[in-house]
Amino acid sequence: MTAAAETSVPAIGGAGMSFFERWLTLWVFLCIVAGVLLGQAFPSLFQAISRIEYAQVNLPVGALIWVMIIPMLLRVDFGALGGVRAHWRGIGVTLFVNWAVKPFSMALLGWLFIRHLFAPLLPAGQLDSYIAGLILLAAAPCTAMVFVWSRLTGGDPQFTLSQVALNDVIMVVAFAPIVALLLGVASITVPWDTLLTSVVLYIVAPLIVAQLWRWRLLARGQPALDALLAHLQPWSVIALLVTLVLLFAFQGTAIIEQPLVIALLAVPSRCCSIRGWPTG
Repeated sequence: MTAAAETSVPAIGGAGMSFFERWLTLWVFLCIVAGVLLGQAFPSLFQAISRIEYAQVNLPVGALIWVMIIPMLLRVDFGALGGVRAHWRGIGVTLFVNWAVKPFSMALLGWLFIRHLFAPLLPAGQLDSYIAGLILLAAAPCTAMVFVWSRLTGGDPQFTLSQVALNDVIMVVAFAPIVALLLGVASITVPWDTLLTSVVLYIVAPLIVAQLWRWRLLARGQPALDALLAHLQPWSVIALLVTLVLLFAFQGTAIIEQPLVIALLAVPSRCCSIRGWPTG
């Protein structure tokens, strides 16, 4: 474990939840409602925003996700990879579930529910896109939430650091091939431009930016990094909530017109979570 990893431990571990964190479910629900209502009230505005994209990747949402995840990625210390051996059992279980179980189990659940059990109730022309969405969801472990839950539950910060550092390294090289494999098995055309753009935009580029920024700050001392993280944290939460508003504004009409479809698509995702395989 490097000195930087050791000194950053207090920033990850933490005491009880703040008022905002305790009621985060409520804020998320309110943002969902606000997004749907705003999408109905100003459809032209949100349709215009939804069309700002490249390779089917929405750029405004991508920018918000950067604001949301950069503070978390700044905490990642790849020097913590040296601590993997000390936590090899727990990390081994995590990696096995993340990369050998979760994507493949979600693909199986998607095939079972979407292609067969629920197929008569879903739009026939959309089945492939629904399965593809579930596969993408399952194949993307959420680095940010690992830090959040570790802090809220008082988890072992050294274990968290080493786990996240190793998982991020694997995600850079494994996400696209696994998704392409599962989409191919499901007989879905692999959208390579979208897939590679997503990997670069949401994984590679922010990780590089965060690490360069982190190294520059640590050259001035740990207090410089801690001060920046404290400053950025509220913006991270704001970006999360604004992202929710945008996403639900984009899909507000579909949610209102096809509530049964939304409910059915949630079933395989919840099945995966209930069995202990988090979907994000």
